[in-house]
Amino acid sequence: MKYLDEYRDGAKVRALALAVSDAVDPGCDYTFMEVCGTHTMNIARYGIKKMLPDNVRLVSGPGCPVCVTPQEYVDRAVALARLDDVTVATFGDMMRVPGTSASLTDAKAEGADVRVVFSPNDAVDFAAAEPDSHVVFLGVGFETTAPTVAGALSRVVERGLANFFVLSAHKLIPPAMAVLCESEDLALDGFICPAHVSAVIGSGAYKPLVEEYSIACAVTGFEPLDILRGIQLLVEQVNDGKARVDNEYSRVVKPEGNRRAQDVIEDVFEPADTEWRGLGTLPASGLSLKERFARYDAFTIECTVEETRVDKRCICGRVLAGAAEPPECPLFAGVCDPEHPVGACMVSSEGTCAAYFKYEQ
Repeated sequence: MKYLDEYRDGAKVRALALAVSDAVDPGCDYTFMEVCGTHTMNIARYGIKKMLPDNVRLVSGPGCPVCVTPQEYVDRAVALARLDDVTVATFGDMMRVPGTSASLTDAKAEGADVRVVFSPNDAVDFAAAEPDSHVVFLGVGFETTAPTVAGALSRVVERGLANFFVLSAHKLIPPAMAVLCESEDLALDGFICPAHVSAVIGSGAYKPLVEEYSIACAVTGFEPLDILRGIQLLVEQVNDGKARVDNEYSRVVKPEGNRRAQDVIEDVFEPADTEWRGLGTLPASGLSLKERFARYDAFTIECTVEETRVDKRCICGRVLAGAAEPPECPLFAGVCDPEHPVGACMVSSEGTCAAYFKYEQ
């Protein structure tokens, strides 16, 4: 779109990069983490790291929803897909994520009914058209995806469909950010806060992090000028010694967020402890169906899930926790590449390993 040209203008990008460099204190080290997969991909795509002084370090965090979904979930999805009366509907990124012995792509090749959809409403339509099949939608995503799934489930109730189910792996970003703040190994100075998530939860959602951990926060858009301006705001906060929430992306993100989306989520889901690949089980960091929607919970469908075995050579979990970079993995760009992924970070279009492979080798 034409308006994006302003945010990609090469001369403006170079000028802003110089301004960031001028603002940086040579005697200070800065470590900032992005917790959005699209930011991760665009930081690599536009060479943002190469524009910054050596003492400004950007670290990728758990910003890819497919990547942080634990392997046991993939194994369960494959087990459900292999049942004769089950249709699994999923967004495309989940298809090639490796499980213990198979991915959903493998299961489909074996004859399982696995369908890629662009919206949970597609899965609702499958359920309406095929009443003898159990249609399981894989609810993977952050606060951005949850409203669409909640809305679809509300329509299922209205239409009286009894054969639609959700296998929820929805996760909430702020609880994960709080855990990362407590990591002594990371010693983060600030967060590049996610744009899409922030459009739902609002920039105000990060104020508790600022108040409890004195961590600098900047909500930014996805274009080069957005990202560099966000980094500039974080540098200024560190230099001033006053953490706050700056909203560079005010053209989209409001302090209160999207109230309607929040209400839809709250109507269907409730916070629950959930496992994150790389971070472990975090309290109240996920979303499970409320009791009145329990009949639509795919976790109640009986299936035999194989014992989950994680390839210990893969360091995807450490990458997601900001403890390692993709080239440190012994499998990176050798055994593991986008065509033959071993870890989820190499599969997703928002994965850190995929970004490194495509842009930073």
